[in-house]
Amino acid sequence: MTLSTSDGHGAVHARTVILKDLTAEGWWFAGHATSPKGVDLAADPRAALTFLWRETGRQVRLSGPVTANPGAGAEDFRARPDASRAAGLVGRQSQVLRALDEHRAAWAEALDRVRAAPDLVAPTWTAWHLAPVEAEFWQSGTGTGQTRVRYRTGDAHRPAWTKELLWP
Repeated sequence: MTLSTSDGHGAVHARTVILKDLTAEGWWFAGHATSPKGVDLAADPRAALTFLWRETGRQVRLSGPVTANPGAGAEDFRARPDASRAAGLVGRQSQVLRALDEHRAAWAEALDRVRAAPDLVAPTWTAWHLAPVEAEFWQSGTGTGQTRVRYRTGDAHRPAWTKELLWP
């Protein structure tokens, strides 16, 4: 899914992340609290998620407040494959890298640490969940135009949703 965030000063950022779970609390994803997404969410705890199925001509967009859950982040981190955990331990996401060999050496060292200590968790690893207050469904049309339906609620904890048909 594509996660879109704002840094709190109007700069918007988007990146692809893995949907980790879907619960009554919301749509879950994880990463470092010190990563660009973590810094953005600390500054402005609202985001949008976009799912695109190009082959079927469908898209779903969700937006709403995001809540951090470091405890769930530790659980998520321990459930990841060793190679993924090693990458998480290396950290330094989005920082300038002088050479690929530097990363490969740090990753190999982190992989040894993960294998030696299976319960090791990256200290800034966090799970977040987005509780949607708006959901939009888009369907392409074959010569008939597009169909867009939006559901909105004023509060992520209020179950009353308003359904609206939108112009394409």
